[in-house]
Amino acid sequence: MTTSPSQQASASSSSSNGACGSSLPRWRLFLQTLNWRPVVDYELREIEYEQSEREYEKRMQQLESEDAQLRKEDEQRKIEHEQRMRQLESEIERLDALNSKIDALLFSSNTSSIPPQSTSNSSEG
Repeated sequence: MTTSPSQQASASSSSSNGACGSSLPRWRLFLQTLNWRPVVDYELREIEYEQSEREYEKRMQQLESEDAQLRKEDEQRKIEHEQRMRQLESEIERLDALNSKIDALLFSSNTSSIPPQSTSNSSEG
């Protein structure tokens, strides 16, 4: 009674996974050896964790980039605000100077434009 090579392979693979070689076809035995993984759940969780960790790192980089952009925009707005404030201050100073000149002109014209009352009375009499 000789055994063929396929029967020997079937018998050897059945002894490695605990199933009887005659009860399962060879392709099922092969699939059974491929599916026998006691740590599948652990490995899946590890893969999911690594994927979520990569997504977290990617999101953190994105948030850091957005934060840097917002800080840059905020600094630019601050610079523009300071420039506008300086412009307004110089405009106020210029307007104050013009108001002073106008006030000086008004006061000097009021004192010189008052007609002497004695000359107008003497011409009537």
